[in-house]
Amino acid sequence: MNWSLWAPVMLGGVLAGSTTGVLGVYIVGMRIPFLGVCVSHAALAGGVFGALFGLTGPALLVPAMAAAMITALLLGLLGGGRLRMDANVAMGFFFSLTMGLAFLGIGLFSRFGRSDNEALGLLWGSLTFCSWRDVLGMGAIAAVTAAFVVVLGKEMRAILFSREQATAAGIHVTAVWTGFLVLTSVVLTVNFQTVGGLMIYSLMTNPAAAAFLLVRGHGRALVVSALLGAISGLGGFLLALWLDLPTGATIVIFSSLLVAGAAIGAHRFRICNESGFPAKKRP
Repeated sequence: MNWSLWAPVMLGGVLAGSTTGVLGVYIVGMRIPFLGVCVSHAALAGGVFGALFGLTGPALLVPAMAAAMITALLLGLLGGGRLRMDANVAMGFFFSLTMGLAFLGIGLFSRFGRSDNEALGLLWGSLTFCSWRDVLGMGAIAAVTAAFVVVLGKEMRAILFSREQATAAGIHVTAVWTGFLVLTSVVLTVNFQTVGGLMIYSLMTNPAAAAFLLVRGHGRALVVSALLGAISGLGGFLLALWLDLPTGATIVIFSSLLVAGAAIGAHRFRICNESGFPAKKRP
C-alpha cells in the first residue's frame, strides 16, 4: 500500500469521525438524534440544486452549507420557544421537506439534460477522493468545534441537563443552542464526502451512543465518542480498502458494529459487577 497516497484519506476519516463524535454527545444526550438527519438532508438538498444549476466540486459546498445553516437557524428559532412547535415535530417537518426537495432535484437532472454524477456523489460519498485541501478544511472545523466545547462547554452541559434551569441561571439558551445548530450544520456539510449525505448522521450518532454505553460523565463521553468516531472513520476506510467495498457504507456499518460491541460489553460488565466478579474492590 502506498501510505503517502492514502495519508490524507485516512487523516480525513479520523478528523470527520472525531468531530462528528464530539457533537454527537450533545445530540444523543438530548435524545434528538433526528437533528443530524434533518440538517444533513437540508445540506443534501442544497448541494443537489447547486449541481443542477451547474456547480461542481468544492463549489457545491456553498449551497449545501447555506441550506443547512438556514435550516439550523430556523430550528434554533423554533427551539427558542418563539413559535409553538415541538422541536422534534419541527425536525420531522424540515426532514420531509428537504428530503423531498433533494430527490426532486435529482429527478430533474434528466429533464434538463445534465449529468447527475455530482449529485450521486453527494448522496453516497467517497472518502477516497479526500485531498490535503479537504483535510485542511476538516482540520479547521475540528479546531472550531474544540473551541466551541471549551468556551461554551458549561453552557451546553446546563442546556443538556435542563433548558429551563439553564435559562433561570442566566444562560442565553436560544443563542447558545442556535450556535450549536449552526456548528452542526457546518460540520455535517464539510464532512459530506466521508460517507455521503444519506449516511453522515450515522457517524454523528453511533460513536456517541457507544460512548454512553461504555462510560459515565460528560467529559469522558466526549473523549470516548471522539475516539470511537476516529476509529469508525479510519477502521471503516481500511476495511473497505481491504475488501474493495464502498467506503461510506462500510464506515457506517463499522460504526454500527462498535455500538453493538459496546452494548454487549456493557451488558457483560454489568452482569459481572452484579455477581461480584470481576468487579474492582473499592479502596
